[in-house]
Amino acid sequence: MRKIFLFCIVVLGAASLSHAQRISPNALGLRIGDSDGFGAEVSYQRLLKSNTRLELDLGWRDSNHVDAVKLTALHQWVWRLDGNFNWFAGAGGGLGSYDNERLDKSGTFLFLAGDIGLEYNFDIPLVLSLDMRPELGFNDYYRDDLDLDIALGIRFQF
Repeated sequence: MRKIFLFCIVVLGAASLSHAQRISPNALGLRIGDSDGFGAEVSYQRLLKSNTRLELDLGWRDSNHVDAVKLTALHQWVWRLDGNFNWFAGAGGGLGSYDNERLDKSGTFLFLAGDIGLEYNFDIPLVLSLDMRPELGFNDYYRDDLDLDIALGIRFQF
């Protein structure tokens, strides 16, 4: 009986913690940062359900003699932490093109991506986020390894 009671308490506690704060139907802004250079992305988020969303990012990267343009799509789950703070995690992937000046190579690449981060929803239609996006790329000359992309997001909600 004690095990059943303890199990019910754990399940009810997890359910109350996983209840998401109402997130805006749309958000548009910038995601700035990169692991080994500078990167900027135009970022759009679209609400799918009460606690899930789609994020689309179109961005430019500049690092170590390589310029790249990439498109990323992620499905994210959002959980309420406390007050206006949320945390989120997601998975997806993307594609891009690169130009490597040092190797005199250019081409396209595909990548798989994960995403985990924190965000703060202000009382005005503004949200700030900090996230880490591990990306596993597939190409012989540009992205054939794991990249940990860390960025600050600034988005207007509507």
